[in-house]
Amino acid sequence: MWNQFRTDEYEGMLAETVSVTGYNGDLIHTYFSRPLGKGPFPGIILVAHLPGWDEFYRETSRRFAQHGYLAICPDIYCRLGHGLPEEIAALARSAGGVSDASVVGDCRGAMKYLRTLPYCNGKVGIIGTCSGGRHSFLVACRLAGLDAAVDCWGGRVVAPKEELTAAQPIAPIDYTKDLSCPLLGIFGNDDQSPSPEQVNRLEEEIKRHGKSYRFYRYDGAGHGFWYYHTDRYRPQQAMDAWQKVFQFFGEHLKR
Repeated sequence: MWNQFRTDEYEGMLAETVSVTGYNGDLIHTYFSRPLGKGPFPGIILVAHLPGWDEFYRETSRRFAQHGYLAICPDIYCRLGHGLPEEIAALARSAGGVSDASVVGDCRGAMKYLRTLPYCNGKVGIIGTCSGGRHSFLVACRLAGLDAAVDCWGGRVVAPKEELTAAQPIAPIDYTKDLSCPLLGIFGNDDQSPSPEQVNRLEEEIKRHGKSYRFYRYDGAGHGFWYYHTDRYRPQQAMDAWQKVFQFFGEHLKR
């Protein structure tokens, strides 16, 4: 839980860029952060948003490491080339986003990597925000073996046919019957992607298939309300949501 540590405890972590085998056998970069010590520690895959494989996700990875997790964030945009995060994000937007198949494959590689580590307890969760929230839900439906998933305001989980593309051919909601682990959803009621109505639609589908889930919806918060470097930030709602995330992962990955 947030801020629940003793002031006389040792704390240390290692954070570095490592390569793993991703989709189609490609070697991809990941940002990997872990607590120092023999563990064992649970693992978390972080799926970056469309602003890119950026500093926010590196800081978020280290936050999870500080709370006792092996945190790995694959560069799902690496096939577009390399440069500043905003440059690669612009390329991704112009291309209509990365393919769903490649994201699932990259997350499969990250999961396998975590489970090879001698200090991993064998449990792995996944989390993403914005487009990464969409991907987190998608991966939890398409990839067997995950133990928990968090969708933070994932847009286009519910998507009409006219929004589908060759790279993203099926709306993730249509895979709900295959959701393979408990799901936590974090949403702002002022958001329009997803809108409250789309969140309702997703919740109905999850209930219809009898899946384990919890949704938290925040008044006064819109899209990206965790992003402290933007005017979207809502500190009270953000920190309450972070508590919900730590509690959820603690229940499903640490116990």
